[in-house]
Amino acid sequence: MAEVLVYVDHVDGGVRKPTLELLTLARRIGEPVAVALGPGAGATAATLAEHGAVKVLTSEAAEFGDYLVVPKVDALQAAYDSVSPSAVLVPSSTEGKEIAARLALRIGSGLITDAVDLEAGADGPVATQSVFAASYTTKSKVSKGIPVITVKPNSAPVEPAPAAGAAEELPVSFSDKATGTKVTSRTPRESTGRPELTEAAIVVSGGRGVNGAENFSVIEALADSLGAAVGASRAAVDAGWYPHANQVGQTGKSVSPQLYIASGISGAIQHRAGMQTSKTIVAINKDEEAPIFELVDYGVVGDLFNVVPQLTEEVTARKG
Repeated sequence: MAEVLVYVDHVDGGVRKPTLELLTLARRIGEPVAVALGPGAGATAATLAEHGAVKVLTSEAAEFGDYLVVPKVDALQAAYDSVSPSAVLVPSSTEGKEIAARLALRIGSGLITDAVDLEAGADGPVATQSVFAASYTTKSKVSKGIPVITVKPNSAPVEPAPAAGAAEELPVSFSDKATGTKVTSRTPRESTGRPELTEAAIVVSGGRGVNGAENFSVIEALADSLGAAVGASRAAVDAGWYPHANQVGQTGKSVSPQLYIASGISGAIQHRAGMQTSKTIVAINKDEEAPIFELVDYGVVGDLFNVVPQLTEEVTARKG
């Protein structure tokens, strides 16, 4: 069976969930070969092997931490040249898309971004995408070269499938362009204790109807009772009620959780573009004509300040 390169997203050796999902998808189209780079890369091998990696190529060169993006592209190209894979899979983060695009250009191959599913085809992998604000579902395959595909988080289950996962050092020759942009400082992001927005299985979002930054505590309380991430509409972010990093929408982050709860969000196309692929959508809005109700699985017409606290109490009671 052909080998499939999987780019590993990890933090100091802790493998992030989207990578484990990629391994599930990679096994559908070949044998996963993981590529882990940066500090702690060697520590990822056991986890990657547990989830199906037949081989783990690692490099902890200082360049991965000192410079932006290009060293990682150099390394992924080195892995590509070594393995000659049938496909390359990368998590669909902002950085992941840039890495994938640069690699596709270098190897003269087609690029597919934001896939939500993969299947084996007669002449290569076939990717499923949700396009035009998730109004259509398409199936795509590249017409030239080895496909480079980025996959959205929460597109596949995490399924353990023990494999050899033998760790090997990846020799990397860095290009002149690798040192073009240097990282001069880093500031750790303050932890809220909540899941990463794009990776969360449940997202609770607030919009214009929250009516103020001080009222987002109602949204946060429900999110915390569900172990969810907190999102916000563009209107709420533009008003300064919640950080831009939490914006869900076309100009924010795209999410595809198992459950998405929209509170006080009208459902403008910009917002829908970022959450319409969620598996189950619940909306709470006092305007029964709000566009958000056109795409929900469950809708509640009511004041969020009455509905959301009651929902939070019910969730907390049932957990107790």
